[in-house]
Amino acid sequence: MPKLTQTTWKYRRDKMQRVMDTLQLDALVFTSGDFFQFATNFHTDVQPWERPIFAVFPRNGDPFLIMNELSTNHVRFSIERAKLWVTDISFYAEHPKVSNRLPLYTQIHELLAERLRAAGLARARIGVEGISAILTAVNRMLPELQLRPCTPEMRSLRWQKNDEELQVMQAAAGIADWLQDRYRENICPGRLVQELDCAMASLFVQEAAERFPGEHFEVIRTWTLSGPASASPHGDGASCGQRIKEGDVLVNIIIPRLNGLTIENERTWFCGKPTSEQAALWTAAKDANEAAVAAAKTGNPVSAIDAAAQAVIERAGFAEYIKHRTGHAIGVIHHEYPEDMAFSFRPLLDNEVYSAEPGLYVYGIGGFRLDDTVVVGAQPRSLTNTPRTLEYATVGG
Repeated sequence: MPKLTQTTWKYRRDKMQRVMDTLQLDALVFTSGDFFQFATNFHTDVQPWERPIFAVFPRNGDPFLIMNELSTNHVRFSIERAKLWVTDISFYAEHPKVSNRLPLYTQIHELLAERLRAAGLARARIGVEGISAILTAVNRMLPELQLRPCTPEMRSLRWQKNDEELQVMQAAAGIADWLQDRYRENICPGRLVQELDCAMASLFVQEAAERFPGEHFEVIRTWTLSGPASASPHGDGASCGQRIKEGDVLVNIIIPRLNGLTIENERTWFCGKPTSEQAALWTAAKDANEAAVAAAKTGNPVSAIDAAAQAVIERAGFAEYIKHRTGHAIGVIHHEYPEDMAFSFRPLLDNEVYSAEPGLYVYGIGGFRLDDTVVVGAQPRSLTNTPRTLEYATVGG
């Protein structure tokens, strides 16, 4: 069963330690939901802007968490399943209950300051994602505390995946490939586009129940754009009631999340035989996708993935229809770091994971995009393997 174990916990802790050593920090504090999950393996069940959370990782000593009492039973379930990597947790209450002896929401800064003091971090240099009102209040209580924003360094923790993480992502990619086959079987003229996506989401969770019983599986997105609306990568804002028409170009997006990691799988379909213009645009998108995958080689600049795809599209004469970069990193969230693929010139590292999703968007006709999740290496490896042939992309006709 694909899951993250103590092996991944140690892998991530070692990377945290290296960042602290490099920046001469005494601790790291994670405050956003995705970083919290990265650091603890806990599927965050609150919005941190509403119910703040803190994961404190000292350079020397054991990590501890500050969490909202709403998560109490979720935490218990996670501990019982041996999924939570940090179990030293202080809860706070968000409602003034007389019988509740937990610190209140208004006392979070006092609780965090006390935990830092008890851990010997009252005079420490601590790396944080960014300064918040609570951290500022903590700093007033502990004036010798030094809070250092180190967002870029923290983001770099999530670039490279270990074998266990890649196995989870491969399993997610496999079930996404399966769902693309179900899409192909179900696309037909007259079908409501939103109903199709809901039906596919239902099939998705049923299949996941067979493959991954007892694991954490989410359908982040099963989304289709049909006809002229697909010329806008994120739709036209009027999807309710739209139906698939004969001759439509369709672009679909499949994004599952399995045990804390995501992948992307996107394809372009034709409801009926494509026109010569549609076929040429699809072929350019497919060739650009394959060039992007091939460019994801260790040592190439990150920007090489985007440059390779754009060069193909330019040679095909369709450069004017490019509306976005070729992709982005993928991991804990489906838009992962680095987010500036086209302008990042650092060398690609082994086992980074990217989407390869060049797209062409022609107003009045539709969109043309194939997206695969690729692992960087001396020989790049695509986790998603839905066919990339015009015959497969043509439904009916």
